[in-house]
Amino acid sequence: MLLLVLAGCASVAPDLDAQAARLMTRENVEGLALALIDNGAVVKVSAYGRRNGSQPLTQDTVMYGASLTKTAFAYLLLQLADEGRLDLDASIAALLPRPLPRLLPQYRDAGFDFSDLEGDERWRKLTPRILLTHAGGFANFRWLEPDQKLRFHFTPGSRYAYSGEGFYILQLVLEQGLGLDTGKEMQRRVFDRFGMTRTGMTWRADFATDLADGFGIDGSMQAHDQRSRVRAAGSMDTTIADQARLWSGIVRGEGLSAAARAQLVRAHLPITSSRQFPTLAPGVNPDNARIALAAGLGVVTFRHAGALTWFKGGHNDTTANMVICQEAGRRCIVMLSNDVRAERIYPELAHLVLGATGMPWEWEYGPAANTEKGAP
Repeated sequence: MLLLVLAGCASVAPDLDAQAARLMTRENVEGLALALIDNGAVVKVSAYGRRNGSQPLTQDTVMYGASLTKTAFAYLLLQLADEGRLDLDASIAALLPRPLPRLLPQYRDAGFDFSDLEGDERWRKLTPRILLTHAGGFANFRWLEPDQKLRFHFTPGSRYAYSGEGFYILQLVLEQGLGLDTGKEMQRRVFDRFGMTRTGMTWRADFATDLADGFGIDGSMQAHDQRSRVRAAGSMDTTIADQARLWSGIVRGEGLSAAARAQLVRAHLPITSSRQFPTLAPGVNPDNARIALAAGLGVVTFRHAGALTWFKGGHNDTTANMVICQEAGRRCIVMLSNDVRAERIYPELAHLVLGATGMPWEWEYGPAANTEKGAP
């Protein structure tokens, strides 16, 4: 277990490199980047494989952050709450200058259209805390609905169902309610704070010098998207070196009071669902209660042998990201890949670094997940 013995045995690190290469070969993973954090400090950053057809993946290769964006955004909101500028338990009806279904045309034109909720007053029950814990009642995205219209599937706050739509509403609270620019605040309060020089919420021309394209489940390559709009749910481009700085800062609680940092990983809402995806599928997993699986603020928490662990993933057809952090010892493994097949090797990599974590891989990735297969 690398981080458990790192201080006394630095020679373990090269073995992790060999194991990562072996696992990548086994599952045909094109590119992988890792960062290890111990006691809140970055102790290893590595990159393996390719960023596109022929160029190597490096520590400074820009990769798609996907839903890791949500935790970075949650960290920004916690700073505002710490300063008394945002009440996490206030109704969004009190935080927005206009009713959510009746936004100004410029916001609707920018893709923030909530007119489908007109006539359903349950939107007034939404609070920042409810949205940060994915308990808003929405599908992940409205385009997944049969008619592509947004609707409530349950009373806000009553259960967990992962939803990017809730983070769009939180972005509106920041921009309309507080009059802040999400992109600029993320840059100033998060990226600049942690020295993340090759990270942004929208595309930058300098990213093109070292940029990862993506590989799908069938091995086909897709060009990296150049995102032109800030989206709190997932527009961050970043590098493994920058993510190492971000998560080491988060696990230390830099920029937050101790009370606010504790809110991030508090078990706000028990998670009972059999799987995280599809988000609205029926079913209850009794194993969730055994590990106290719960929603934190932009992360998911659980307990293994009594110890608190939390995690956040990020995924699309060509992206596989995962961060797992143990509160005891402030240890984390950060895994980014431009190849979705990397999710097949993450359980083993996490076990090599953190030991037996109790991580609910099947809840996260489904019943085919490799649950620490081959772990020592």
